[in-house]
Amino acid sequence: MLGSALLAIGPVFVRMADVGPISSAFWRMVLALPLLALMAGLGPKSTGRMTPALALIIAFSGLLFAADLAAWHLGIMYTKMANATLFGNSASFIFPIYGFVVARAWPARRQVLALLMAAAGAGLLMGRSIELSPENLYGDLLSLLAGVFYAAYFIAITRARETLAPLRLLAWSTFASAIPLLLLAYAMGEVIMPTNWTPLIVMSLCSQVIGQSLIIYAVGRMSPLVIGLTLLTQPITAAVVGWLVFNETLAPPDLFGAALVGLALVLVRQPEPKS
Repeated sequence: MLGSALLAIGPVFVRMADVGPISSAFWRMVLALPLLALMAGLGPKSTGRMTPALALIIAFSGLLFAADLAAWHLGIMYTKMANATLFGNSASFIFPIYGFVVARAWPARRQVLALLMAAAGAGLLMGRSIELSPENLYGDLLSLLAGVFYAAYFIAITRARETLAPLRLLAWSTFASAIPLLLLAYAMGEVIMPTNWTPLIVMSLCSQVIGQSLIIYAVGRMSPLVIGLTLLTQPITAAVVGWLVFNETLAPPDLFGAALVGLALVLVRQPEPKS
């Protein structure tokens, strides 16, 4: 939940940065790399060795993560923050479906109920801010595409997480993401070199070093359904930030939506009753 919350504040720094949106994603990777490499060296060792197949999975996960960030950061610039948050969280539903497919089992009624409760709660939290209009369509579609890439990224790192320690996996995946983002930013003609480093440094520390580290650690220890539902707590963070920083009032629907997401997380963690 902490990792999800830190990821939720990332769009603020994307808009504050004085470089292009894809360039900000590139700097998020590059600024995080030295610290992640140090943490990986000092952290727990992997249970297996690097093989060509594993290296290919990591490279592919890096490309997927680069595609996710490029699409989402562009989407943030072309739609409302609420739209980008909601559509960018489509991974919250895709990743649990992958988990059910892998398990070759239909979701239990309690799991379906938890997923519906969380979706309703997130919808209530974003409902007053989201705006569906032709002006936002380009950004909305980019954010939705980002969610699809993010779900595919989760699937890839789930495979790699079986062998590699979380920090080591994140360091390699971050390295694999940086070069494609730089090439794409250059191809798009974006401003790449910043004059104000503060938003980029804060975003890199919060979103990549801490946020993604916590998410990847959780991926190896929790089911796809729990991971997906936890990502839906991001609208709660957005609402709290709006209340504390921008003095936006929290209405009863916001509080009820947050309660629904919280109850869904409690419900999905309960053991299924024995038949």
